[in-house]
Amino acid sequence: MTLLIAGVLLWSIVHLMKSVTPGLRGSIQGAIGEGPHKGLAALLLLTSVGLIIYGWRTTPAEFVYDPPSWGRHLNMLLVFFAIYLIGVAQGKSRVKQWIRHPMLTGVLIWSAGHLLANGDNKSLILFGGLGLWALISIFTVSRNEGAWVKPAALATPGREVISVVIALVLYAILFGAHRFIAGVALVGPHAP
Repeated sequence: MTLLIAGVLLWSIVHLMKSVTPGLRGSIQGAIGEGPHKGLAALLLLTSVGLIIYGWRTTPAEFVYDPPSWGRHLNMLLVFFAIYLIGVAQGKSRVKQWIRHPMLTGVLIWSAGHLLANGDNKSLILFGGLGLWALISIFTVSRNEGAWVKPAALATPGREVISVVIALVLYAILFGAHRFIAGVALVGPHAP
């Protein structure tokens, strides 16, 4: 459990430095240079992912709360929307006319869905922790950016359709690979 918590905290701290403590981040970057700073941040993020994966796999699941019976099915739907939002955050999309931070919103939806589907301690740490990070980031990044200026450039309808198709393909891949990634099959004899 300690490694899982450490991984979630390290991920959150490294990401939040830019929006919560820009002066400290700037001081570190000024002291070691931009390239080494990016390398250090990447190394710390990779370390956090390693801690999260190892911590997840080595932490025994213990009951914390009873998720709703419909939570698992709603989660499967919410994960598609999360993948879509994370994907469209990378380029032009009409979604950016309604959602200021699609990637962080996607992480928040992914986290909430998993908390509706799982009621164990390690799910609470991982999904609750990353959801909290995303929520804090939405507020701190918005505060630092000031008034929301919606992007003028919009994606074509064809590009929007391509985004949905890509999200569906990624969803199918992640659905099938979930048992290898998280150790839990979503369908079949070992599904929850």
